[in-house]
Amino acid sequence: MGGAEPASAEVDRLPGWVSLLRAPNPGPMTLDGTNTWVLRAPGAECATVIDPGPLDEAHLRRIAQLGPFQFILVTHGHHDHVEGAERLSELLGGTAVLAADPAHCVRGEPLDPREHLGRNGLEIQVLDTPGHTGDSVCFLVECGNERVMFTGDTMLGRGTTVVAHPDGDLTAYLASLELLTAYEKVLMLPGHGPARADTAALAAQYLDHRRERLAQVAAAMAAGAETPQAVVDIVYPDIDPRVRFAAEWSAAAQIVHLRRESASRADGLDRL
Repeated sequence: MGGAEPASAEVDRLPGWVSLLRAPNPGPMTLDGTNTWVLRAPGAECATVIDPGPLDEAHLRRIAQLGPFQFILVTHGHHDHVEGAERLSELLGGTAVLAADPAHCVRGEPLDPREHLGRNGLEIQVLDTPGHTGDSVCFLVECGNERVMFTGDTMLGRGTTVVAHPDGDLTAYLASLELLTAYEKVLMLPGHGPARADTAALAAQYLDHRRERLAQVAAAMAAGAETPQAVVDIVYPDIDPRVRFAAEWSAAAQIVHLRRESASRADGLDRL
């Protein structure tokens, strides 16, 4: 990947108050593994951890060694991000786990979109960014004069995000990407893959990609493809068999989105 465009620029150096612990779960869907982020403002007693990752005891103990933590934050409920949260809380003596979905909270209340979590030298704003999942959030974190966006799986450091129907919703996802285009020159730290230099630029790139793919899916449907499997055969002819299931999930979400758009246009005409 080239570095000429801000959206494609990988970043090797993290802010001094951010540490990365990568979970040992690499794979076609997790890239190099789940990124667990530990944030500690200079001189602060307590840190914050984002996405503890899978239930891997050695990984969780590595995280615990960097405590104490004010709380454990979760970007969304997929197991490779949240499975180890309850065990990490136990290792830390009961640190609260906060997520948008109450099913993933431990000793804490669900995250409220637009909520601000202050203290210990960090200002953390919760952004409601559904689409990848219904409970996906991003965290905009400010420490001193630096701002960083933690995107979970809403945007990745490499490749694109799967929006898997029915929990994934492409209409909501496109709106979330539009929201993220407001954060120009804000460092983006994802749930998988490398850091990226500019949240807004990458969000714009994601939007362009999605619109291009939607046009291809619409053409396939116009040619008679009515199922996700048929769409994948036309739009993704060279898909790796290991991830074909994910392409079919994405195709299902795209079909739902396009049919919703078509119905909305028809309703609008009826009202004229």
